[in-house]
Amino acid sequence: MHGLVTFAAAVVFWLGPAMAQQVEVPNFWDQHQRVSRPDLSERRQIRFLTSVDFPPFNFLNDRGRLSGFHVDLARAICAELGVTDRCQIQAMPFRDLGPALKAKKGDAILAGLAVTPENRREFAFTQPFFRFPARFITLKEKPLAEPMVSSLSAKTVAVVAGSAHEAMFAAFFPGLLAKPFPTRQDALEALKAGTVDALFGDGVDLSFWLSSNDAGGCCVFSGGPYLSDRFLGEGLAIAVSPDDAELATAFDYAIGRVVAKGGFSELLLRYFPVSAF
Repeated sequence: MHGLVTFAAAVVFWLGPAMAQQVEVPNFWDQHQRVSRPDLSERRQIRFLTSVDFPPFNFLNDRGRLSGFHVDLARAICAELGVTDRCQIQAMPFRDLGPALKAKKGDAILAGLAVTPENRREFAFTQPFFRFPARFITLKEKPLAEPMVSSLSAKTVAVVAGSAHEAMFAAFFPGLLAKPFPTRQDALEALKAGTVDALFGDGVDLSFWLSSNDAGGCCVFSGGPYLSDRFLGEGLAIAVSPDDAELATAFDYAIGRVVAKGGFSELLLRYFPVSAF
């Protein structure tokens, strides 16, 4: 996930109604904030830079076309700002995104660039619009409910050794028994075999695994979701040049409008059929 880190406390976390697909729809945007509509009339174009190696956020579809959550979000932003005819979305290797932005070969990076102190010295960022939750999964016939501290008492939880989620589990659930596994696959196999009672890991990754053939319908989410700026990072934001903070503000305005109109929820449902939340 390109080294993603945490999230601004000013953003509100909310779990909305399930909608038609019975999928929980999160909203990380503070809908009480007021951002003025920006004037972009003097901009000849707005060039988004992305990559193709971060599905479902940005990837090439089976027709070789640039697709993904980020791509559709860029289009929604441009439509909201009334600049669709001036918007471009270009893909390149992830390592080239920062140098391309600095060389003025693009105006914004929408590809999961980590919001770290180091990157904040080189780029300006929008407010984060998505966070990565940690989740527990359990066997379908043995679900657990909150409070998980009580439900997991005297039980064993699989974690991937050396991962942020192992450290987060130890901090969030002191006293509970964790069993580290060398790989994600080893941990998942242990859960399916019933040798552990639950697995704690990345909710987005696990949401796709739950709907995969490998899972075979064995398991479900239990409890959560859990968010942490310390362990999981600031989530997803759009990066711009440090001298172009005005553009970041324009994107903040547009994303706020997309959220308010329900478009953001529609994108989440499109790309996350099994909600990570």
